[in-house]
Amino acid sequence: MVDQQTHTQNVQKDSNKNENFSLHDPPHRTKKEALIIFFQGSENLLPAGHSALKKQISEFLKNSAFKGQAGQVSILPFKDRQLILTGLGEAKNFYNGLLEQAAGAAVRSGCAAGINTYAIDAQIKLKGVSEADYQLLAGRGACWGTYTFTTFKSDAKKTPKTTLVFAGVVKGRTAIQTAEKQGASLLSTADLANLPGNAAPPAKIASWAKKMAKENGLSCQILGPAELAKKGCGGILSVAEGSAQDAKMIILKHAGTDPKAKPIVLVGKTVTFDSGGISLKPGKGMDWMRYDKCGGMAVLTAMQMIARMNLKTPVVGILGAAENMPGSKATRPGDIIKAYNGKTIEVLNTDAEGRLILADALGLAADLKPAAIVDLATLTGAVIVALGSSAAAVLGNDDRLIGNLISAGATAGERLWQLPLYTDYTNDMKSDFADLANLSKSGGAGTATAAAFLQEFVPEGIPWAHLDIAGMAWYQSPKPHQAAGATLFGARLLAQWVSDRD
Repeated sequence: MVDQQTHTQNVQKDSNKNENFSLHDPPHRTKKEALIIFFQGSENLLPAGHSALKKQISEFLKNSAFKGQAGQVSILPFKDRQLILTGLGEAKNFYNGLLEQAAGAAVRSGCAAGINTYAIDAQIKLKGVSEADYQLLAGRGACWGTYTFTTFKSDAKKTPKTTLVFAGVVKGRTAIQTAEKQGASLLSTADLANLPGNAAPPAKIASWAKKMAKENGLSCQILGPAELAKKGCGGILSVAEGSAQDAKMIILKHAGTDPKAKPIVLVGKTVTFDSGGISLKPGKGMDWMRYDKCGGMAVLTAMQMIARMNLKTPVVGILGAAENMPGSKATRPGDIIKAYNGKTIEVLNTDAEGRLILADALGLAADLKPAAIVDLATLTGAVIVALGSSAAAVLGNDDRLIGNLISAGATAGERLWQLPLYTDYTNDMKSDFADLANLSKSGGAGTATAAAFLQEFVPEGIPWAHLDIAGMAWYQSPKPHQAAGATLFGARLLAQWVSDRD
């Protein structure tokens, strides 16, 4: 390691999930248990120097199964510490998310081996990735790699303090500090995102958001059933009709530092449990329908990131929180409801509930006369058929906005793929008995027709984009870089996008 100048990032989790981050200088005087080394295929990415270390690694690799593939990690002894080799895969397949995942995989493997203190070079020779982006991605990934959901584990042990040191010449602390702030935000929201429906009803989400807002200098407004009814938010209220849990519309505001700027609005679908309502889902797999709140969880996380980074742009986050259950008062297939903007909707399938919630939230967002609206939702199974778990779909009414989101996602390591939004899809959502139906007539192009439905609640002239994150929001089994559960996909790219606007 180069001892000229060093900065650190601390990542701490205790049994109560109270995260603490701080910077220390100079950490080179503190011995670390492990050094993380990135590999792109067979090539180690250590900067110039380190000749003895590189020779030792080359000897090890001659008889090793480690090939630097994505998700691959190997731990080996070196003098008085451990080396953690972590792979990015081949250069031709690289995207920024693999760097963050490699850092997370290294720390997860290290923690499993009882390692608590880590060092990482402040610079690496990775083509196409700036030093600042590298430090943000690696630092944030290392933070995320410490997390496992243990709330309901009776034998869960207190997690020791975990420290990551960026060692070497650092031109500035900004990227490392941003990694701290964003990593803290991810860890802060993770447990809430993973809680099951009985432990995280809409009221719990609202209470958590209110507390978080106070801690981060955000304002918070909670609209309950009475306020929602007064405003005419028939979409979200219809979804909650069959549940004993009241719907909540949660509105968070970051004032920003530019009083003249129009706000941007982030909208998140927050269905705390989705049974499908009267149009009941199959029992198999229904247990993970707590994931249907992941759009809202991404917005909650992004709002924390934005507040902690003290970004100039004013930002409003809106979460439509409701539980979709088949109670005796539940909305029936064929019922007709009225959304906030006055349009009527024939509910053909109560399992297409997220768009009803978003209809009201988008209407409220439009009232703010924003510079742009972006909504996130685990909205359709069709997007998983189209894109799997490799990218989220983005659709909208403004190509410049969509291009900026795709670019921000590329930098942040969260990939988006644009799907078309043709007039045909809007026509497919028309109803014989109301203005719109919540299900298409043809049954095809499920992701695009859902977006076309949402577009009807965004007035012309307001740039809007819809992110369908259904394939990206949740891991049903552990990955090398993270435990099973919520990924908080979308938060990273939203924070990057807002930061880019500044």
